[in-house]
Amino acid sequence: MSGDNRIIIAAAGSGKTTYLIEQAMKVTNAPVLITTYTESNEAEIRQKFFDLVGRVPAHVTIMTWFSFLITHGVKPFQGCTFDFDVAGMAFAVTQSGIKIVVNGHPIPYAETDFRRHFFDRADRVFSDKLPKLVIRCNDNSGGAVIDRIARIFPHIFVDEVQDLAGYDLDILAAIARSPARLLMVGDPRQVTYLTHHEKKYKKYSDGGIVKFVQSELRKVPFEIDDATLGRSHRNSAPICAVSSRLYPELPASSACECVRCRTGSPAHNGLFLVRPSDYADYVIRVSPMQLRDKATSTGVEPNAPVMNFGEAKGRGFDHVIILPTQPMKAWLKDPGSKLAAQSRARFYVAMTRGRHSVAIAMDWSNDPLPTGFEIYQRRTPDRGSPAGIT
Repeated sequence: MSGDNRIIIAAAGSGKTTYLIEQAMKVTNAPVLITTYTESNEAEIRQKFFDLVGRVPAHVTIMTWFSFLITHGVKPFQGCTFDFDVAGMAFAVTQSGIKIVVNGHPIPYAETDFRRHFFDRADRVFSDKLPKLVIRCNDNSGGAVIDRIARIFPHIFVDEVQDLAGYDLDILAAIARSPARLLMVGDPRQVTYLTHHEKKYKKYSDGGIVKFVQSELRKVPFEIDDATLGRSHRNSAPICAVSSRLYPELPASSACECVRCRTGSPAHNGLFLVRPSDYADYVIRVSPMQLRDKATSTGVEPNAPVMNFGEAKGRGFDHVIILPTQPMKAWLKDPGSKLAAQSRARFYVAMTRGRHSVAIAMDWSNDPLPTGFEIYQRRTPDRGSPAGIT
């Protein structure tokens, strides 16, 4: 018998961490697990508890996804599948367990060579194989892994669920079929990281978590909720409208109408295209956070704050200026142009970091401006202030 399963599709800046904490505080008679992929998000959840209630309650456990899998998915069941101790986890940036390279193509150890397939020479489990190992432990123990997890944590909350992939989804499916209550929250538009790049369920890896639930868990009771966290408490209405155009197949996000969120808006707000010749002037006058694709991206002002797109995920700033990649520029000129899934997600993350204004650094021809944008005009002594700047 499955629990009260629910997946909430959250807009950027909708307050999903606050929502998870509120849900955890409503549980008073049973343990709650809150798990998320990145260590930074785990720290953010922990800090948010202190900000809101002054502590992490005794009934709440906060763990990264990988720590959860090792602690509760592998170590208690080592004897069922293998007879040596796990020494920890080896983070795999690329495919792990490579046996040999033939003509430039890596050939991994087969799963029949169990130790070399799942572990490095120090007996640390490869991060990209960890979810598969949990599934193998669960299979070999007759389902005892998931049964134990459901008994320890009757309430399991997964934040940033869009980051999970491959065998992670099998683990979510098994929990959904267990007596535990599974609450998943995420934004399919923000897949800037993935736990690994397993070929299994590859068709769901780019923000397809809802499709996974609908296709693979259609016989399991599951509520899909795109309303509860559909409003942004960060972005203005114009920013919501433009960023939503990146994902026309998903419900458009909208700006909240909270008095607290919508008061004190500065004079400079909206969406701007900034010519390279005006870039330094804009940074001086507006003090935006510069957002770039990677550390080698050119054009940033060296004496002003800057972040990579992925690093800025989860953050919010009054003003941002984006140094777009060429495919991003092409999309602005023609939304029908090809934009790879990762580039689309990074662009969405960048655009939704700004509370009041989003600027994009690029030259613009005489073509019509993208809907919602205007050209930033540098202030000159006889022209007064440009749009939104006094």
